[in-house]
Amino acid sequence: MIRKTLVLMAAVAATAVPSLALAGHGGYQYAKVVDVEPIYRHVRVQVPERECWTEVEYESAPRRYERYRGSAVPTIAGGVIGGVVGRQFGKGNGRDAMTVLGTLIGAAVGHQSSHARYANDDYRYESVRGRPVERCETHYRTEERRDLDGYLVTYRYAGREYTTRTAEHPGSRIRVRVDVTPAAA
Repeated sequence: MIRKTLVLMAAVAATAVPSLALAGHGGYQYAKVVDVEPIYRHVRVQVPERECWTEVEYESAPRRYERYRGSAVPTIAGGVIGGVVGRQFGKGNGRDAMTVLGTLIGAAVGHQSSHARYANDDYRYESVRGRPVERCETHYRTEERRDLDGYLVTYRYAGREYTTRTAEHPGSRIRVRVDVTPAAA
């Protein structure tokens, strides 16, 4: 009977010791990590690429108002020719009057003829200027990447191997929660 009592007490002590040991650690223990494999996931990513180039843009620019400033030579030549022709007509004071009148008419005709070729011009000129302009476009290129998604960790506790998934690398040991519950009698 004493022997049965001692065996019974040893059995109770054997079950009480692990629960007492766990009570001191708050139910957590450390297990040895046996293997760690990274887990990757494949993702497609849109990568923007900016492409720029330089173009020459042309624009009209009004110039300053320019008026034809012709030479006085046609006016003078017209006056001289008109004076010579007018001198051929008339007598006495009439000849002098015809010379003056011929000079005036010849000068007017010479002046008018020198400006006649510019009569249809607007006297306003436009110039075309080119200036460099930078143009840019954004294109998207699809890339496939491998992103680290976690770790598949194999660990050993109490002679058995277990597997779990973690977000971070655990190192050489991993913290495990141990829960001891009594078996139904």
